[in-house]
Formats: sequence, structure tokens, C-alpha cells
Amino acid sequence: MSKVTKNQKAVMAKFDHTQVYPLAQACALLKDITYTKFDATVELSVNLGVDPRKANQMIRGVVTLPNGTGKVVRVLALCTPDKVDEAKAAGADYAGLDEYIEKIKGGWTDIDVIVCTPSVMAKVGALGKILGPRGLMPNPKTGTVTMEIGNAVKEVKGGKIDFKVDKTGIVHTGIGKVSFTPEQIYQNAAEVLNAISKLKPQALKGTYMKSCALATTMSPGVKVDLKAFLNGAE
Repeated sequence: MSKVTKNQKAVMAKFDHTQVYPLAQACALLKDITYTKFDATVELSVNLGVDPRKANQMIRGVVTLPNGTGKVVRVLALCTPDKVDEAKAAGADYAGLDEYIEKIKGGWTDIDVIVCTPSVMAKVGALGKILGPRGLMPNPKTGTVTMEIGNAVKEVKGGKIDFKVDKTGIVHTGIGKVSFTPEQIYQNAAEVLNAISKLKPQALKGTYMKSCALATTMSPGVKVDLKAFLNGAE
């Protein structure tokens, strides 16, 4: 049997893993039970009563976190020369087309988000086998394929994220850092939960949002009273 560490004892003294907590309390508690020396990511997991194999139950959305993600997002804008200055002025880390297409073909993927204009999607689409598995493929549904390339870059840099239900029916996404205040974590979590709530499939029978939990990179999960939140409680 493994030895219980000092930090683990401190965690166990502060919260009950079997209890369901109001969202605001869960956000505050999360900071108290995280003992990492680095600024851990706060992660939100929502278990949905959907069947992702059915097209009309594939939950996917975009949301802008009120307080950002807390991390530096490296953005590549794949665009024609007339859009390069616009992308760079908006904060893109890299902007261009053919040179970056070739770099990606050579294995370079040292970026977090790619945005592009519709006119270059034929070239970008050819990179699907490289970008797809890494979640880097631009998509009109998430606003990363657009003529408004400057706005797209600003939104991503400002905390815009996309989320998608996985094959087990769970939406799992980072919503900030443990260095955020409890109020900031709460605001970001609430924004995502409200966005997911609005995406409920019309034909779905039974419970849509079944359970929810918050955790940091190396903390135990704190169960959230999802029903109370959806009914207007904090």
C-alpha cells in the first residue's frame, strides 16, 4: 500500500470526494487542494447524456472565456499576402502561406491554433493527416476559417476556445489557471456550462447534462452541483 503524502493528507482534510459542491464553492476549494509548484490548468469535465455516434447529438461549440485561458496561445494565420499585415497587427505569432505549408509538411506543429481564409482551404486541407490528429485543423464552425482574419486572431488570443464531446459523451476542456481568483474561475466555468446547456439536442430524451467536475492538472476532481447551477444558484 502506497504511503499517503503530507499534501494528500491536507487535501483529504479539506474536502469530501463523495460530496457535491455548489459551483462557486468548488472553484474556491479547488485552489485550496492544489499544491503544485507550477501554475496548474483548471479543467472542467461535463458528462452528457448524448450518443456522439449520432450526428444530431454531436455537441460542439465555441465560447470566449471572460478571463481568458491564462496561457500564451501561439497562433498561425495561413493567408494570402494581402492579409498578412492584418493578421500580424492582430497579434498572430506567424502569418503567411506557402512557407508555413512546407514547414508543416516537414513536421513543424509548434503552434496552438491555426486560422485561415476560405481561399487557402484547398492547400490547408491537404495537411489534414498532420493537423487533424493534433486538433489544429481550421474549421468554419469554430470561426477559424474566415475572411475576418484579424478578428479571428484577436478572439483566439483573447480567450476564445472550442469544445467538443468525446466518444464517451464527455466534454473536457481547460478553463483557466489555478492562479486565477475563485471568481475568475467561476465566471469562466459558468460561461462554458451555459454554452453547453444551450446546445441541447431537441430530439434528446432523458437527462442532457448528467454530472460535472472541476480539477486542476494534479488535483482530485471536485464534483459540482450541476442541477443547482442550472436552476440559477451559484
